[in-house]
Amino acid sequence: MKNTFGLAGLAVMGENLVLNIESRGFSVSVYNRTYAKTEKFMAGRARGKNITGFESVKSFVESLESPRRIMMMLKAGDPVDQFIDQLIPYLEEGDIIIDGGNSNFHDTIRRLEYVEQKGFRFIGSGVSGGEEGALKGPSIMPGGSVAAWPYLEPVFMAAAAKVDDGTPCCAWMGPGGSGHFVKMVHNGIEYGDMQLICEAYHFMKEIMGMDNNEIHSTFARWNKGELSSYLIEITAEIMAFRDQDGFAVVDRVLDAAGQKGTGKWTVDASLDYGIPLSLISESVFARCLSSFKELRTEASKVLSGDVAKFAGDRPALLEDLGKALYCAKIISYTQGFGLLQAASEEYGWQLNYADIARIWRGGCIIRSAFLDRIAEAYTENPKLANVLLAPYFKEQLVGSQMSLRRVVATALMAGIPMPCHSAAINYFDGLRTQRLPANLLQAQRDYFGAHTYERVDKPRGEWFHTNWTGRGGTTTSTSYSK
Repeated sequence: MKNTFGLAGLAVMGENLVLNIESRGFSVSVYNRTYAKTEKFMAGRARGKNITGFESVKSFVESLESPRRIMMMLKAGDPVDQFIDQLIPYLEEGDIIIDGGNSNFHDTIRRLEYVEQKGFRFIGSGVSGGEEGALKGPSIMPGGSVAAWPYLEPVFMAAAAKVDDGTPCCAWMGPGGSGHFVKMVHNGIEYGDMQLICEAYHFMKEIMGMDNNEIHSTFARWNKGELSSYLIEITAEIMAFRDQDGFAVVDRVLDAAGQKGTGKWTVDASLDYGIPLSLISESVFARCLSSFKELRTEASKVLSGDVAKFAGDRPALLEDLGKALYCAKIISYTQGFGLLQAASEEYGWQLNYADIARIWRGGCIIRSAFLDRIAEAYTENPKLANVLLAPYFKEQLVGSQMSLRRVVATALMAGIPMPCHSAAINYFDGLRTQRLPANLLQAQRDYFGAHTYERVDKPRGEWFHTNWTGRGGTTTSTSYSK
């Protein structure tokens, strides 16, 4: 009897996902490039379970029932392309290849076309939740060959995380590279969330003089309210964790952040589609700046700041900080969903934004109670142009904006960087400003490059050029808006 599902790549995510799927009643075939890894898994965690290990790609493929469902949990890039080519000689028409790694969505689009031309089906699926999520239930974001989804749906729905009402954190995203694009934006929002929390921590530590126990208590309290989320929860736990000698481990961690690239891809996409992803962009740049540890150490010795110590109402300021963090979080997600909308329109994916918010409520790194609000907003108005225009979010931002302003102003005066909180209030103010100074910018562009401009007293789409110096001619450059 043949197995129902195959998985290649037995690193921690692959192993845990195999154990998860098998626990839902599916028989699983596994393969790893290094057979010793397969043997170790079979003799250890997979022992006694409905899991079979294989040494060759041929025997691995032949062990599966048709249409074959083969999921790759491999490092993004060339390893994925190479393994696809290893699989193809043994596949039959209609078989399904699934890429569950963090692949770039452009690669997914290319691979989809390549695999379908061979007569097979291809799925690019985001899988979020880390190693614990893979084992207990991740958030799953599949997209690609539409005809493949009915064969994958029973497996993915069973393996996905479930929220309190039993809803699986998995939904079909759409055609093309939609699944990996949604996962990429998820990771971009994750970058923003993490940096916002780090800025709040820095604010409490450096401006308010709070110790780790007080910071732990604050995050634990926030986790019981509107800010309730996985990242707030683990931050509270991190602040309370002590080394064997009783010293706080967080204070021994080097302040140089790493990244794997999905944040950068998100920012790249925002530039491609002209979406102001300012907060998430700042979170990526904050990691970049942190990596220059030696340079920052040297600069700290010679670049002094004329800063002011805070001497106001500390309890009120801490209350402001919680509200500021929530406001900035709203704006981060607003920008992320704006990017999803732009890509959906560009590629014709017809993404369901309410579904995306729902499947992010459990399993994934950015899971939070807050996502229910976004799901409700898009359910009420699937064509919502901007999250901040939904009644709940409009009320929150208008009502709490002064907290965000006071926190950012206090940080600026104290010389403490809060790039993401600052980006949040700047986006809010830019969005609500009917007339921005871009009129001068367009005049400048027309002055030095004859790029033309539109006029407020003429219909949109009509372009004009002025001979600003009296020395220019009537020849103009190409008009463009992005």
